[in-house]
Amino acid sequence: MRIVIGLLMLAGLPAFAADADFNGRWDIKADNSNRAWWVELNGVGTQAANGKFVSAFGGDMNNIDTISVSGGELKFVINAPQRNGKSGGGSFVCKARLVGGKLEGTQETEGANRPPVKWVGVRAPEIKDKDDGSWKKGNPLSIFNGKDLTGWKASNPNAEMKWSVVEGILKNAPPTTDILTEQKFWNFELHMEFRIVARSNSGVALRGRYEIQILDDFGSPPNSHGAAALYSRIAPSVNASKKAGEWQTYDIRLVGRTLTVVHNGTKVLDKVQVDGLTAMANNSDEAEPGPFLIQGDHTNVEIKSFVVTPLTK
Repeated sequence: MRIVIGLLMLAGLPAFAADADFNGRWDIKADNSNRAWWVELNGVGTQAANGKFVSAFGGDMNNIDTISVSGGELKFVINAPQRNGKSGGGSFVCKARLVGGKLEGTQETEGANRPPVKWVGVRAPEIKDKDDGSWKKGNPLSIFNGKDLTGWKASNPNAEMKWSVVEGILKNAPPTTDILTEQKFWNFELHMEFRIVARSNSGVALRGRYEIQILDDFGSPPNSHGAAALYSRIAPSVNASKKAGEWQTYDIRLVGRTLTVVHNGTKVLDKVQVDGLTAMANNSDEAEPGPFLIQGDHTNVEIKSFVVTPLTK
């Protein structure tokens, strides 16, 4: 009898192992999209299964509501958030299988009359670089020359390009595309000077993956969607925003996944850890250098300085 029970237990092990293979952090590239997604899965195959996803609704990092596996296929669902006490629309449904160590899947929105979106996820890499005092500053590079758009290009070539330089200031005329640097960077310090108007909403993405929010929120409590936040992930320690119409500064340092942000001279994120992609991500290659993006599709933003100092050993 003991032998039979033991054999039955061994027979059940592969199914549990297969379910557990879905666990971890995954960087996702969707077909026909200039955005990248991210998912974290834990406890798959158990009653305690849970996870987080970027980006399903409004670019937020959403908690996954249900996770299941049937016949080797993973399914996770994010229910649409409620607005004014009512459902905001159909739920976001992803299905995927493990193929050669990758997640190959589809995404559908319940009730939407469009075909499923195909996507592929790869395991998010371990990035070993640490901000440990061993990094040396290279030569500062002024990415904006104050004259024209040299060094920048449209993120979405299908959108009307309405960025221009007027009297030494880089500005957009929304709605338009985000813009990104032609040059890519890994570890760096960024100094940027920017100005926004009332109710402005923009952002700067580091390596094309991690957004630091730009927002008109002077006097508001700090939160994960506020100015200088790592968008929808980590709130600044204080809100150091100036009033709309005043020039402001970000001094940002990124080494590996270690992020520091100084907003108008006040350190608001101090060596926080970046777990993964945010809503502005235009690529999922976390182990590779990436560009800077400036968000231009929402509202007005102006830039008069954008200086990058590479960091090397």
